Amino acid sequence: MKYQNIFVDLDDTIWDFRTNSKIALEIIYDRYGLSEYYPLFDEYYRVYSEKNTELWSLYHHNRISKETLIVERFRYPLQRVGAYNDKLVLQLNADYLSVLSEQGELVPQARELLDYLKSRSYRLHIISNGFKEVQFKKMKSAGIENYFEKIILSDEVGVNKPHPDIFRYALNKTGSSKNTSLMIGDNYDADILGAMRSGLDQVYFNPLQKQIPDEFPTYEVQTLSEICDIL
Repeated sequence: MKYQNIFVDLDDTIWDFRTNSKIALEIIYDRYGLSEYYPLFDEYYRVYSEKNTELWSLYHHNRISKETLIVERFRYPLQRVGAYNDKLVLQLNADYLSVLSEQGELVPQARELLDYLKSRSYRLHIISNGFKEVQFKKMKSAGIENYFEKIILSDEVGVNKPHPDIFRYALNKTGSSKNTSLMIGDNYDADILGAMRSGLDQVYFNPLQKQIPDEFPTYEVQTLSEICDIL
């Protein structure tokens, strides 16, 4: 068996962030009466999501702080309609994270993949840029916390993927060798290039079949079940 330790990204690789986030945002939209500013939830969701994606890209590369991210993603949609205030933005973020952590939808075939990997005696670990106050709760809500031996979060390490320090930290914490470790993730920059430049093989989970912009990953799959054919 070539690989012994499997490092897995959480959001949108195993835990269905897109689905769970949309559910949480719609609850927040209704709870705070945001239809006053955005009569259609889908319009609010579009504006929020575009800004959130932009901010997460900056956060992955340590160009903005966590505090900036959580404020700006809720500030921007409100500012566009002249409804911004500091207190409301902080309330929206706190309630959103609370509701989000209660959601448990998994990416299709995720649980089957985890069962397969555990049955093959791989050691499984999480490496995530997500916030520590919600990542453990999200895993518990989905019933997947017991699949993983170690949970490595960028909040605790002090740097985000793709920075090599978080991969070095993960290898050290798990007692792993990069030559027998594999990274599975859906984010090309954070997960794939980060692992590649740290000397780990990678599986790029690419369900939307995005064009690969730079160096090719060790493996590429469109569904999680395809990973069973690799391992």
